[in-house]
Amino acid sequence: MDRTPDLTTQNIEGKITASTFVLDQPLCFFDDSIDSSKGIWLVVAKSDAADDFKNPSSPEELPYQLFPNNNSYYMTLDTGLWNYPCPAPPGELTLLRVGAETSCVKDALRPDCNGPLPGPGPYKVKFLAMNEIGATAETRWSKPISLIQAKDYTTIETAPKRRSAGMIVIATILSILFAILLAALIAALVYKYTNICGGSDISSIHEQATVTRYTTHHVYDHPPFKS
Repeated sequence: MDRTPDLTTQNIEGKITASTFVLDQPLCFFDDSIDSSKGIWLVVAKSDAADDFKNPSSPEELPYQLFPNNNSYYMTLDTGLWNYPCPAPPGELTLLRVGAETSCVKDALRPDCNGPLPGPGPYKVKFLAMNEIGATAETRWSKPISLIQAKDYTTIETAPKRRSAGMIVIATILSILFAILLAALIAALVYKYTNICGGSDISSIHEQATVTRYTTHHVYDHPPFKS
C-alpha cells in the first residue's frame, strides 16, 4: 500500500513530548475491500529494527510490556475500519496520540497497551489491517520520529558561576563607596547630637549663675527716730 503515516500537520500543542507523539489518523488508507475483521493496528518499532520486522499472525505476539528490552516492536491502538471514515468528518480533529496510556504499562492482560514510549527514540510506525490469519494490508514505515529528550540532571551546573575580574572590581568599588557614605552619615548624626546636648547644658548653667539686680531709686534710709 502506497501510504505513509506521519506526524500530524495540525497546529496543536504537545505534538511531540518526552514520551508521546501525535499522528494523523489513517483516513482513506484502507477500504472495505480489505479484510480487517481483527481491526486496524499501529505497529511501533525502534527505528533501526524496522527493516527486520515480520508481520505477526496475531497482535498478541508483540505486547507493549516486552518493548524495547525483549522486543523491538509492539502493536497498539486497534480499532475497526469504521472509526477511520473517508472522507474525514468536517471540523473534527482526527488524531492519534501514541504513548498516552499509563494505567496498563505493567498489565499483562493488556498487550495492546498504548503506553508511554520509554526513551527519545527514534521510532518508526506503520498501520496493519488484520484478520484471523494475519496481516491483510499494511502501509509503509513512517520517517524516524524522535521525542523531546529530557536534560540529564548530572549535566546541569549547580555551582555559582565565577565572576569576571571587571565585576569583582566594580563590586569592590561600590562596597568602599557605600562604607564611606555610611561612615559620613554616622559622623554627621554624632556631630548633630553632640551639639544639641552641649547647647542644652550651657544654657542651664547660665540660667543658674545669673543674678538679677534691681536699682531701688525710691527707697531711702530714714534717720533714726528721736524722742
